[in-house]
Amino acid sequence: MDNSGFEELFGGARLMAILRGMGVERSLAVSTTAWDLGIDMVELPIQTPEDLEALRAVAAAARERGKIVGAGTVVSLEHVAQATAAGASFTVSPGLDLEVVRASHEAGMPSMPGVATASEVQLALKAGLTWVKAFPASVLGTPWLTAMHGPFPQARFVTTGGMNAANAGDYLKAGASVVAVGTALEDPAQLPLLAALLDGSRSPS
Repeated sequence: MDNSGFEELFGGARLMAILRGMGVERSLAVSTTAWDLGIDMVELPIQTPEDLEALRAVAAAARERGKIVGAGTVVSLEHVAQATAAGASFTVSPGLDLEVVRASHEAGMPSMPGVATASEVQLALKAGLTWVKAFPASVLGTPWLTAMHGPFPQARFVTTGGMNAANAGDYLKAGASVVAVGTALEDPAQLPLLAALLDGSRSPS
């Protein structure tokens, strides 16, 4: 269940957009903001029928621009099937469920599980998953990232939860490969700061 393909999907850009519960119109608008900013990877959590409708719309728009859209909060086999039908290119989960990861990979979508402990990181790496989601990142903190890189130098962490333009740089310096931002993309004051982060950190850690 190798998911090293995320390295190529991110293409060196170290920010990802997460659009949670925004509906179709706002999701399309914020996705466009992200793409124009240089954030190619967009994730839409799928927890409601409205979320799936938004994912279908954004995935269609992404194909026209050559961008990548994934499904987030994928916690069941049903979610994997829904993500596939909606046109997702990858899946992200809040926790580590190897059955969900396997189903996603079998459907042609690389999967990124969530981790919050050394045991979960170790299990993910044992399964061949080098890219993992550190969640909730704002609760875990930057020292957690530094500590995890000691025993697990091959792990690539995408920090999610409470990330914005003010703290993203700290998490990147602490060893995050990618920082996932959401509501920050709707704040005009944060956009220049996010753009500066992209311009200054376009190489994988």
